[in-house]
Amino acid sequence: METLEREPIFPQDLRDAWPALSRDERVESFKLVPHATADDFFLSLSAHAQAELILAMPPGERRTWMRLLAPDDAVDVVQSAPPEHREALLGELDDATRTEVQVLQAYEEDEAGGLMNPRFVRVRPEMTSDEAIGYLRKQTREQVETVYYAYVLDAQQHLLGVVSLRQLIQAAPDERVDEVMRRDVVTVSENTNQEVVIRLFAEHGLMAIPVVDAERRMKGIVTVDDIVQVVQEEATEDIQKVGGMEALDAPYFKVGLGAMLKKRAGWLLVLFLGEMLTATAMGYFEAEISRAVVLALFVPLIISSGGNSGSQATTLIIRSLALSEVRLRDWWRVMRREVLAGLALGAILGTVGIVRILLWQRLFHTYGEHAFLVALTVGLSLVGVVTWGTLSGSMLPFVLRRLGFDPASASAPFVATLVDVSGLVIYFTVAAVLLRGTLL
Repeated sequence: METLEREPIFPQDLRDAWPALSRDERVESFKLVPHATADDFFLSLSAHAQAELILAMPPGERRTWMRLLAPDDAVDVVQSAPPEHREALLGELDDATRTEVQVLQAYEEDEAGGLMNPRFVRVRPEMTSDEAIGYLRKQTREQVETVYYAYVLDAQQHLLGVVSLRQLIQAAPDERVDEVMRRDVVTVSENTNQEVVIRLFAEHGLMAIPVVDAERRMKGIVTVDDIVQVVQEEATEDIQKVGGMEALDAPYFKVGLGAMLKKRAGWLLVLFLGEMLTATAMGYFEAEISRAVVLALFVPLIISSGGNSGSQATTLIIRSLALSEVRLRDWWRVMRREVLAGLALGAILGTVGIVRILLWQRLFHTYGEHAFLVALTVGLSLVGVVTWGTLSGSMLPFVLRRLGFDPASASAPFVATLVDVSGLVIYFTVAAVLLRGTLL
């Protein structure tokens, strides 16, 4: 049995089992990963998992793993650790790295400065390609983020251009770097928002983007692997907001029950108060309902159709805004498009509703002698409610973006609640017009 417990664990097997393991089980399992692959496995973990693993290790082992991290990754690990352990983790770093980490901590997490790694490959413009390759080889023995690009800097660290490893290899041995470098470099400033950085990576297909200050002095690079993690975090945050709650700032099982309730209860309370307006609206039309009880049968059908159409529209527009497929100035084009879509979708649902009511009347005589008028009321109401739901769901993200809020706050449940109330008004208004003198 002892022999079985000491058998090595393949990294992929441990990665698959990782979410189901306790902290102690993770530490014990990690010790069984072969040394040749343990570094790569550790670096593939999230910052939360790395922090948890390091803090669970004996004090003597923490330094090894903290010093394995690049400065930008070390910042993430320190910030993921409980506040009382952060200084201790910083103390495990060497002096140079600690200084770099402390500089990075001064930036906001969602800015390019907070994402960048201050270590990158640099060359001088007067170097020959052979000299640059030799200097690059020397730098790769140190901890640099990537060797895909070498950045050409002057003595004051101003960014002059960029040259790829391939360009250096293909150049003549005595050809100068400034003769083969590309001068039109895509850069970002230190305070550029991460969403802009994500967009630049998507547009240009780069592996790294340099970060420069106001005087174009190079401060570091943001790499594509950092952006992949940011994209995942941004998508998770947006999905949680669209679902009708505050975004979690940690993995699900790392959020305490109290914090979880706080993040979920607020929105639920707002939505509950909004739904109370639905009861108020039904109370306002109580007389109509009492005279034509059949109308009450279709209330869930009407309000759910409006809510569903609104949720579809708001989800589409939120994602389009996030991907910059749609911009604020496009609101009028979106409105025209969504009005047409709402009318078409409402007509489809309205037709199905009319057919269903008339069919049930023919088979079971369910809706009385005025079944056709009831069917027409439901059909026209669906056209109006679906059109209004689609329109309001598509416009709300634009309004929030214009006011400076996150469009993802226009959650699907919020839109559905908004449309529920207005949908009842539309429904009973149509009924009052069509059924006056008959059922009403």
